[in-house]
Amino acid sequence: MTYWVYVLQSKSSGRFYCGHTGNLTQRIEQHNDLSYVSTKTTKRFAGPWVLVHSEEFETRSEAMKVERQIKKRGMRRYLESKAQL
Repeated sequence: MTYWVYVLQSKSSGRFYCGHTGNLTQRIEQHNDLSYVSTKTTKRFAGPWVLVHSEEFETRSEAMKVERQIKKRGMRRYLESKAQL
């Protein structure tokens, strides 16, 4: 199975959100679905949320490791470093 690390950005506030999933398309839809209750962080802050970055991994543990690294470094700083490559 393929796993994804993704970064979303709110179009209204500019705020970032980072997560991991096995189904990227479905997960983005869930973040933007006001009736879906398991996405508390993206419901607390105004959307809509758009995908600004994603990376594909073979295992969930790899995806979780990179997600932690992104959150530790800061999503904006991580994205800026990726843009320079």
